[in-house]
Amino acid sequence: MRMRILTERLELLPGRPRDVPALYHALRRNVDHLRPYTPAPEPGEKRPSLTVAARELARWRSLWQRGDSYAFYVWPREASGGRDDRPIIGRITLGRVTRGVFQNAYLGYWIDRDHQSSGLMTEAVRAVLKFAFGPLRLHRVQAGVMPENERSMRVLEKNGFWREGLALRYLKIAGEWRDHVLFALTLEEWEKTI
Repeated sequence: MRMRILTERLELLPGRPRDVPALYHALRRNVDHLRPYTPAPEPGEKRPSLTVAARELARWRSLWQRGDSYAFYVWPREASGGRDDRPIIGRITLGRVTRGVFQNAYLGYWIDRDHQSSGLMTEAVRAVLKFAFGPLRLHRVQAGVMPENERSMRVLEKNGFWREGLALRYLKIAGEWRDHVLFALTLEEWEKTI
């Protein structure tokens, strides 16, 4: 949980309990932006809320400690002041890490509405891939993107991912089963890009 990834413009860190207010503000600020790409909230759950933010951080911390999944919160590096004075501007996850003969994780990410098309998510994904293929020793990272989310597909393509195909009704997003374009990257292809 002490992992810290620095890029030219970003700092990527696992969440900690004191980050709840920053995450709450990021989720609240981006609720309309993220709604089309997010699973519907559980019945009776008001989203976003401090409780939802606290549960998210606790869940990802628990998964990290078990080695099942890893979440990095994206912070701007150039902001003055400490971590507590900066906003969270995104999140990247390596979920459902599978060991054995697969050595795979599922990549997920989002970025603040005002930071789209800035290259920041491409930069952040590249940094997390170094972690995935380096310290985690994964062989494959894959991702699914809804066909209309062209920006997200460009992030993957710029990082060397290739399209594997279309998965019909792949995930239930915003209350509906949605098709996803599947992408993947293996260690061998990753090594050609670095």
